[in-house]
Amino acid sequence: MAYKIIKDDCVNCAACEGECPVEAISEKDDARWIDPDACTDCGACVDSCPAECIVAG
Repeated sequence: MAYKIIKDDCVNCAACEGECPVEAISEKDDARWIDPDACTDCGACVDSCPAECIVAG
């Protein structure tokens, strides 16, 4: 199951984007967005999020 970001909690710091090994994270509507088709469910982004807003989707 791919990860997703709860948009309301995202502070758009981009910390997660730099941790994603498959470049599945990008900016969309003033928050980060995870492309579920590209996400490999590795979880690398989860620990990098200071707002703790990345959860399994």
